[in-house]
Amino acid sequence: MKLDVNRIFPNNPSRFFGSRIIRIVTALYMFVMLVRSCIHLFVSDGGAQSIAGIDITVAGGENIVAIFHQWGAIQLILISLLYILFFRYPGFTPLVLATLAVEPVMRFVSGRISPVIAEGTPPGEKLNWLGFLLVISLFIASLIDRSPRKNNF
Repeated sequence: MKLDVNRIFPNNPSRFFGSRIIRIVTALYMFVMLVRSCIHLFVSDGGAQSIAGIDITVAGGENIVAIFHQWGAIQLILISLLYILFFRYPGFTPLVLATLAVEPVMRFVSGRISPVIAEGTPPGEKLNWLGFLLVISLFIASLIDRSPRKNNF
């Protein structure tokens, strides 16, 4: 098994040479991100209290909700661009997966810089590493060179 890092920026982005299941699971994962983005953007509290358990009745609670809505907007822009890249240029599937793998790492880092105080553990925090492991596994699998080997006999 050989990993081909050149697949991140392929010469021919119109074709993906990896397993079809990688693209299917990636599309489903991105759909979950799309739903998450819409929840943050369109739910009245941005999911801050109703999902994450953050008290928004405190002074500045409206700002917390506003930040959640803005976060949803940014997430929606990102996932929309990734979907366009994913479907228009299938060969960029490893690049899309690399981008998706960085996101939970950055959320972990930001959570350590300034931890969120909530009534319980927010779903994003609970599932952060599971999502990372799934996406990094897909990323590595997308780099596997499955081309037939030439016998040098």
